[in-house]
Amino acid sequence: MKSDFKIKSPFEPTGDQPAAIKELIQGVLSGEKYQVLLGVTGSGKTFTIANLIARLGRPTLIVAHNKTLAAQLYGELKELFPENSVRYFVSYYDYYQPEAYIPSTDTYIEKDAQVNEHIDRLRHASTTSLFERRDVIIVASVSCIYGIGAPVHYYGLLTILEEGMEIERDKLLQKLSDVQYERTGVELHRSSFRVKGDIVDVFPSHHDNTALRIEFFGDRVDSIKEIDPIRGKTLRTVTKAAIYPGSHYVAPKYRHEKAIDNIKRELAERLAFLEERGMRVEKQRLEEKTNFDLELLANMGFCSGIENYSRHFSGCPGSPHGRCWIISPTTSLW
Repeated sequence: MKSDFKIKSPFEPTGDQPAAIKELIQGVLSGEKYQVLLGVTGSGKTFTIANLIARLGRPTLIVAHNKTLAAQLYGELKELFPENSVRYFVSYYDYYQPEAYIPSTDTYIEKDAQVNEHIDRLRHASTTSLFERRDVIIVASVSCIYGIGAPVHYYGLLTILEEGMEIERDKLLQKLSDVQYERTGVELHRSSFRVKGDIVDVFPSHHDNTALRIEFFGDRVDSIKEIDPIRGKTLRTVTKAAIYPGSHYVAPKYRHEKAIDNIKRELAERLAFLEERGMRVEKQRLEEKTNFDLELLANMGFCSGIENYSRHFSGCPGSPHGRCWIISPTTSLW
């Protein structure tokens, strides 16, 4: 069984581990939907699963019930698989206050959230790895089961640039804006770009500390370089580069327009429901908030709390489902 996964460890499976690994492999290959590996703390369950992953050679999703455990597993697996793509996918909120309404005091509490930019980058790195390679391990919290848009839309809006390819500079700028990259005139930050004549600097959403410099000669890409986004110093020259969307909630124009229509339709249904029950204050709050979001979506393509509308952008009804290891033949994050 060929595998691109390579474990780097001075240890080999011992005791009950070889038998457990063999049985788990047989279960996966025979199509067992669920298998459960039990063991006391310190018995080597993580090492057993690492050997299972290495021998099966399949992209793997590991779901932990909180960020702390996910971070621990991520660190352990990154150490065991230094040559492979081990990624971290958890909720990107440092702080989250859901919107709420208290009818008895007519108190409305607006939604407030603070996004961790570093974790958001790790989420983008996770999804891009799944598109680009097979030797991927995603360590996630349960937030991964919530909708983040459709993979076909995310990948469909990917921009591939190659040295020598024909593309108008202004067309590239429009494509970047369409996938929620912000144009800046000074400092580059993640999911942003700046323009100086025939030179376009882009800081891809999944990059940590490198940006891209695309130099044009007319309507042709003359060169592509990786640069330091702060100093602007060239790090190396590349012949090909991928720029993924700046948000997981992007959608092509037709899907975007349809999503807005569906949100309006659902809003009308909910407003009628509240009106019938005499809940006029609740109706007013919902109408104001949703219409504000719709205006931002129509003009900017994005709004705060866009994840609340993810099922409309993905086209799927969606339903969130709410430490032991569950071994399944399923190999996709989506």
